[in-house]
Amino acid sequence: MNWLTNFVRPKIQSIIGQKSETPDNLWHKCKGCGQLLYVNDIEKNQSICPNCDHHERIGPTERFKHLFDEGKYSLVELPKANEDPLKFKDQKKYTERLKAARSKSEYEDAIAVALGKMGNVETVIAVQNFLFMGGSMGIGVGNGIIAAAEQALEKKAPLILFTAAGGARMQEGILSLMQMPRCTVAVQKLKDAGIPYIVVLTDPTTGGVTASYAMLGDIQIAEPNALICFAGPRVIKDTIREELPEGFQRSEYLLEHGMIDMIVHRRDMKNKLSQLIGLLMKKAA
Repeated sequence: MNWLTNFVRPKIQSIIGQKSETPDNLWHKCKGCGQLLYVNDIEKNQSICPNCDHHERIGPTERFKHLFDEGKYSLVELPKANEDPLKFKDQKKYTERLKAARSKSEYEDAIAVALGKMGNVETVIAVQNFLFMGGSMGIGVGNGIIAAAEQALEKKAPLILFTAAGGARMQEGILSLMQMPRCTVAVQKLKDAGIPYIVVLTDPTTGGVTASYAMLGDIQIAEPNALICFAGPRVIKDTIREELPEGFQRSEYLLEHGMIDMIVHRRDMKNKLSQLIGLLMKKAA
């Protein structure tokens, strides 16, 4: 018994207690079909499921890498916003929520802006980041869009905005809603100067973002099956107490009803945008 208890059992327990050296982030479960996908494979495929073609949500860095020529670009420095103008607190302080979001992101807020060449045309691209507090629109996002518009005006370069947002940022209250007219004015300045403004609606684009600058593009593009709305389908269904049409508020439904101009697959996005800005810049000239 001494041999079993003093040697064999401790040896087995030490083996069981050892942590696996295999990383736990090698696999990704597709939100469309539920299939387990090898992370490297889906990243090489621009975060598109090879099985069901579902477009996963991606952040600014991935967008910039796939859109700019040779993946080369420079980030535009964005003005810093007052981080907690209302001293807001719900279950947590707003400052704590910001700190937690920034610890998981390489950006200071839910937007990033970059300048580079796309199709050999100098272009400003702004990308909202849904992974940062649901891409919510606060003062920081408003500042980012205005900075992108100002950069486009200065460089006489087209502005392409990729939207992804759950709406206004509740922790900033009325100050968040004020970003809607601020950004609308910035977009109007581009239009007055004859500078192209293209919007690419990605999943999800909702709330005050949809009600303002997201629907003001010279051309409205959407990724496949993206949710695009003001109030979500669940809210509408609970309000009117009726079944909604299949695919309601998805890209394909909006295209059929004339709210957007086209749906473009992510793999084709760079070529299509390059073609469009080439045509629009010739027209502007």
